Amino acid sequence: MRFDVVTLFPGLFDALLDFGISGRALDRGLFRFKAWNPRDFATDNYRTVDDRPYGGGPGMVMLAEPLDAALDAIETELRQVAIASHVIYFTPRGRPLDHAKVVELAGRPELTLIAGRYEGVDERFLRRRVHEEISLGDFVLSGGEIPALAVMDAVIRQLPGSLNNADSAVQESFVDGLLDAPCYTRPEIYRDEAVPEVLMSGNHKAIERWRLKQRLKLTAERRPDLLEKRGMSRAEKDLLDGKD
Repeated sequence: MRFDVVTLFPGLFDALLDFGISGRALDRGLFRFKAWNPRDFATDNYRTVDDRPYGGGPGMVMLAEPLDAALDAIETELRQVAIASHVIYFTPRGRPLDHAKVVELAGRPELTLIAGRYEGVDERFLRRRVHEEISLGDFVLSGGEIPALAVMDAVIRQLPGSLNNADSAVQESFVDGLLDAPCYTRPEIYRDEAVPEVLMSGNHKAIERWRLKQRLKLTAERRPDLLEKRGMSRAEKDLLDGKD
């Protein structure tokens, strides 16, 4: 897989590329990364990438021309390897990112991520060149780099071979529409609180049942919207109601 990121701050991506699961996946050749700075495609001596908004208002707006030129350069490279770009722009008005979207994106050979800055990007560029807009949630960030990093991290985890234990991706939160169960490790008693006895029993069927009950309970308490969307089987309802 390949990530092409259009950003004014390429150095922000070093944290993802140099460490942890994503760093190991890069070393294993599971994905490629290239940053494209719009300033390198500006046409004036000041390498200008923004200007005042028409109609007035605070802040500046990113110019369409340098972004267009950056995308043209990306697509020229991709044509040489017969790959079509899929362009994503990050904005609060976009579709909220969820696990289903992450899995969908992980199935693509390439993602071009536009990390905007300032008050936004010229709408004419977005209408012509962007395939979809994505949001991390109902809040505002200083730029698109953090959402781009989040998408990359989530997608990389889905790539075969990125996790040392392939079951980890299957057992994570949201995979089946539920939050994850609580986790415990050594020592068995910490500050007078013991690990739940069932987890020490070695009874894998009982452990699996306990974890499912905890997941249902946590999801019902903290994200009832997820549970409403997913639904529950009769057995799950009985388990959650304590009829087990």
